[in-house]
Amino acid sequence: MYISVFSDELKQEVTSVLPKFKEWGLEYVDFRGLINGLPIEKQSVEQLKALKAQMESLGLKTGVIQSSLCKVHLPSEDRIKLEMEKLEGIIRACDILDTRLVRSFNFWQHKQDDPECGILATRPDELSKVLEMFYPIAKRAREAGLILGIENCGQTPEEVITVLDALNVPEWGMAWDVSNMFELLPEAQGDCIEYFTRALGYANMLHVKARGVLNEVEGKKVPWERVLKGAAVTGKNMPVSIETHVPNGNVLTGEEATKKCYDYIKKVWPASAPGDMESALAVKQKFDRPYRDDPVNMVVIGLGMGKNRCAQIRDTVGINLYGVVDTNLEKAKAVGEQFKVPYTDDINVFLNDPKVEACYVVTPTGLHCEVAAKCLNAGKHVLVTKPMDINHERCTDLIKLAEEKGLVLGCDFDLHFRGALTELKKAVDDGFFGKLKSANMILNIKRTPEYFKENGGWRGTWALDGGGALSNQGIHEINRMVALFGMPQAVKCSVTRQTHDIEVEDYGISEWKYENGMVARISSTTSYPASSWYTRFEVYGDKGAYLQTSGGPEGNHTYWFKGGKWTEDSPYPTKKEWNQAADNFANAIRTGEPLIVTASEGLTSRYVLDKMYESSQNGEGWVEIGLRDKN
Repeated sequence: MYISVFSDELKQEVTSVLPKFKEWGLEYVDFRGLINGLPIEKQSVEQLKALKAQMESLGLKTGVIQSSLCKVHLPSEDRIKLEMEKLEGIIRACDILDTRLVRSFNFWQHKQDDPECGILATRPDELSKVLEMFYPIAKRAREAGLILGIENCGQTPEEVITVLDALNVPEWGMAWDVSNMFELLPEAQGDCIEYFTRALGYANMLHVKARGVLNEVEGKKVPWERVLKGAAVTGKNMPVSIETHVPNGNVLTGEEATKKCYDYIKKVWPASAPGDMESALAVKQKFDRPYRDDPVNMVVIGLGMGKNRCAQIRDTVGINLYGVVDTNLEKAKAVGEQFKVPYTDDINVFLNDPKVEACYVVTPTGLHCEVAAKCLNAGKHVLVTKPMDINHERCTDLIKLAEEKGLVLGCDFDLHFRGALTELKKAVDDGFFGKLKSANMILNIKRTPEYFKENGGWRGTWALDGGGALSNQGIHEINRMVALFGMPQAVKCSVTRQTHDIEVEDYGISEWKYENGMVARISSTTSYPASSWYTRFEVYGDKGAYLQTSGGPEGNHTYWFKGGKWTEDSPYPTKKEWNQAADNFANAIRTGEPLIVTASEGLTSRYVLDKMYESSQNGEGWVEIGLRDKN
């Protein structure tokens, strides 16, 4: 994803606006109007070339041509001809300004409070009229290689989706203006998870309105932090375009409102994609804690994924984000200023501060134990992100050090705090499945070359990532298997590189066997073509079965089979008790209660993964597990 801004929202000519965007730090600009006093489609070749030259001199790129194409309700033939002429101007602009992304409409317009608004999704007769009129536009746009985003302005997102399904052009999507129609959603649907998930599935552009962001502008506020996290999960490289629409007479000028919206979106921008759509879109829960007036002072070390952890800590009762550390001082400064906490590139600044009680280590994997050991030796409790390190020997040494120091050491496998794993664990322990036969996990993820090049290119290396798709991503599922079924008797594994130019695997598959006869399989890839964190997990025995899907075409579902029928009603409903690992970790420090996820789980998960890699490197045969009695 990337941020862009409608150039005409500042209510100034484009030549004076572009230098300001450069000063703001923008890379992309969207064009609609106020270009030589005219809209983008009215520009001549010479004018467009001049605009392109100014952009290049400033290092700016075109994001989207934000046209008003087809923004009229069931028009006459003469009006359709005018729209065709407009389209030719848009194509000319796209060719010269080097973009294929175009915001469009589709000849269907109703105000959002109009009783007719929404019927296009349920009336095939009306849909047929729209498609007949829109077809010539669509045909020419496809011929020109345009990628249309049809906006939900004058229609509901469901109406846009209906049209997109009928057109069936894979690259086209919805220019989703989240504020449009959002005011009409009932408060009872305040979490909006299903609504957001469906819209994001079709979106190829996002629009940000001032009324959904700024307190100075009246309107229902959009939970942009959640929406952007969900958009990040999709993996789409979509523009997030600021279309301020500040009302006339507002206390803010167009420039002031646009800058405020831009700063806000930067502030809530996700550092990296959460694991799945459900957790990305989840409404924040704030559990009260008896030590709320004596919060644990915590420092986050490493500000890639660590930036997300900072946001989690900020929203958790009983923890105080005391400071942030990153070897990149510019990054540390940006995150520190965002969360209004001290920042540094020198970890010792906080290790020597007696007020710091705990450190959250979110560095590259190969540095986890090294950094964590420094923190423990300085008398700080430590929470380490997953995997715990690049081999189990380092994990063992770190656990021993924590025990010697009498300090709390944890590992943040967040599946344990979402409810589904707890319910399934209760089912296994309660004998729901009878004699366990099999468990199968498929984890499909799309990663780009840019993902592996980020932050110095540590991902995809043995030294700093400790493996590939099975380590960085699949470790979650290895931990899930061990938590549910214990340590296997033996494992075998095969890995390969199918897509990415990295040291380690981008696809791995492993089979586990247990002493009770159960067989488990895990596969993980970062070469999936669809942008998603897509999992399918099944468990079955001789009396029951379970299937959980997340992130893929089936959506987020959990199915239980017992007594000859399937149901989505859990036989072991579980109430969420913790926000995430940091919440539970702070509780262990303040109350002395045991951790939900101990450092030993980080060790055992890494140990099993090491044995899987041992198998893959030595003929792919069975390798015995020697830590079974330590689980």
